[in-house]
Parts: sequence; structure tokens; C-alpha cells
Amino acid sequence: MTETVLDNARIVLADRVVDGHLVLRDGRIAEIGEGAARAGEDFGGDYLLPGLIELHTDHLEGHFMPRPKVRWDKMASIQAHDAQLAASGITTVFDALRVGLDESDIRAAEMQDMAEAIRFASANGRLRAEHFIHLRCEVSAPDVVDGFGMIEGNGLLRLASLMDHAPGQRQFVSMDTYRVYYQGKMKMSDAEFDRFCERRIRQSQEYSPRHRPVIAERCRAAGITLASHDDATVAHVEEAVSLGISLAEFPTTAEAAAASHGAGLKVLMGAPNVVRGGSHSGNISALDLHRAGHLDVLSSDYVPFSLIQAVFTLAGSGDARLPDAVKLVTANPAEATGLSDRGAIAPGKRADVIRVKTMPDMPPLVRSVWRAGERVA
Repeated sequence: MTETVLDNARIVLADRVVDGHLVLRDGRIAEIGEGAARAGEDFGGDYLLPGLIELHTDHLEGHFMPRPKVRWDKMASIQAHDAQLAASGITTVFDALRVGLDESDIRAAEMQDMAEAIRFASANGRLRAEHFIHLRCEVSAPDVVDGFGMIEGNGLLRLASLMDHAPGQRQFVSMDTYRVYYQGKMKMSDAEFDRFCERRIRQSQEYSPRHRPVIAERCRAAGITLASHDDATVAHVEEAVSLGISLAEFPTTAEAAAASHGAGLKVLMGAPNVVRGGSHSGNISALDLHRAGHLDVLSSDYVPFSLIQAVFTLAGSGDARLPDAVKLVTANPAEATGLSDRGAIAPGKRADVIRVKTMPDMPPLVRSVWRAGERVA
């Protein structure tokens, strides 16, 4: 039997914060007690939260391709990515891997190798957080179904999102915004950009209606959670519901978010949107959705630390009670992906917990992290 006692902590439970202690035993939460324990690690009044659950992070790709045309060692990339996640309080992560060639030169075969490297690293105790795979499927791409098939059999695949980044719709209704993002990113001339847009629109019209139902059916058959991406209209949401989608990622309008929430989909938005006070691409504010009661899950997206930062931003501004803000990054994403063994500090739950120190006018500091009762950061 292995036992760890964490004492003198402000423990964030599902509905309240209590001053007390926590006993971790054999990888599970064994006891929650108010007041001091007989012996244990003294938290000095720091917060004790459930480990954070991250459903959509593109962060691994930045480690693998730190510069255009540069490829880093896959295992080293995964370990560096994992270390930063753990230091940000994330104990469960769905690594977003892309299939379907769009503006990047990353190929499906590389993503297949990356998925296998994640599986190997997980199986051989090389990682601090628990890793699953989130497959980002660019349904407008001609090769997306083949790419999906290359990773479909990986046992860590638990989430897939159906996305279409063609101009003039969804995330990029504004062509001016699309031009700033893609032309600047890819260093295209005006003529090259016009040809790029023409090709992407043509592919979207030809392939998206064909590929969405095919991938959705294969996910449903395999028990893989399905997400929509960048829904902008009620029609988009109705299509998502018809495909068996249960998670709405980054809806771009209040209309789509309200329709998704009303249809029973979990609505996911970016934690950087909360921290910055708005969307970097000019779409709907996550804070506005939260205030309307239409926000269920936060994702760190491209900044791992933004997840814990957003929790204390919401609580500090008075927009949410701390237990409710914590649910956005713990209990709710756990429920959305069927991870019933974690996401809350409660007896019997897996002992994924983090110690967080706060100071006025400073971002929170993640001081310690335990996964399944083992100290990992």
C-alpha cells in the first residue's frame, strides 16, 4: 500500500472550497478531511485542485516542427511537450494530430509515426501526463479518409474532430481575416493566394459533404468521441447532431454556440480567449458565451499554461465561483470524453491532483502535480 497525505490545503470540491487534508492511497483519493491531518505535506494554504484535462492542444506540433522545414526527433518532441503540460497542471491530454493535407507540409505518415511514438512513450513510462490522441480531420482534403485509416487502429485514439478551413465560412467568414492569417503565414504573393483560395473552396465543395459522414460513421462504430469544429450557423449544428457529434469545438458565433448547447452538445472554447479577453481571429468571445451560460469546456489550444490561468481569471473577475471555473477544465471535459474515473476530488476518483499557489496581480503558480498518486512534477 502506498499512501500520501496532503495537509493544510484549500481543497476545491465540486460545489465548495474546504480547508483540510487529502489522503491518496494506491493511486486513488481515499479520504477528504476538514482540519489538520496527523502528518502530511504542508500546503501552507495553497489550493488543491483536480488535475486538468486538456482536449485540444496543437502544442506538440510546435515541438515537432519548431521552424519551417525543420523536423525534431519525435520522442524528444513528445517528452518536451509532456513536461510543459505537467508543469501547467495538466494530468490528462488529448494530443491533436492532423490528417488531411492543407496548408502544412506535415504528411499523414508523419502523424502515424507520431501517434505510434505517443503510444510507445505511454506504454513505457516516459510521460508525466496520461496521453490520448485527438485526430483533427480536415474533411475538405482529398486524402483525409486515407489519413484517418492510418491512425484509426491506434488504441489511444479517443477523440476526432471534423473540420473544414476553406475560406469564406466557419472560422474564416471574413476573407480579410483569412488573407492576414494564411497569406502572412505562408508568405504567398497575391496571385498565389488567389489560386490557393480557389483550390481550397473547390476541394471543400467536392470533398467535405462526402468525407464527413464516412469518418463520423467509422468513429461511431469504434466508440471514438466526435467533435465539430468552428460551427457558425444553426445549419452547421443540425448537421453535427445528425452525425452523432457530442462536442462543439470553437463555435464562431453566439447563434451556433446557443444552438449547440440547446442540442445537448458540450461547447468548448479556448482558454487563451478567456485570458486575452477575446478571440485572436475576431470571433465570439468565450467570456460572452460563459456569461450566457453556453460554455462547458475550456481548452488550452496553443498555450498550455492558459488552462490554469483561465480558471483563476474567471474566479478573480467574479465571472465564476472557483469550483465552477475548475469544472470547465476537469469534470466537464472528463464527462465529454467518457473518463468517469477522474475530473473531481472525490473518494474513489483517480488521484490526479495539483497544488496551486496564488498571489495578487500575478498568474497562478503550479507548484506540484500528482498523477494516479505519483508525484510527476
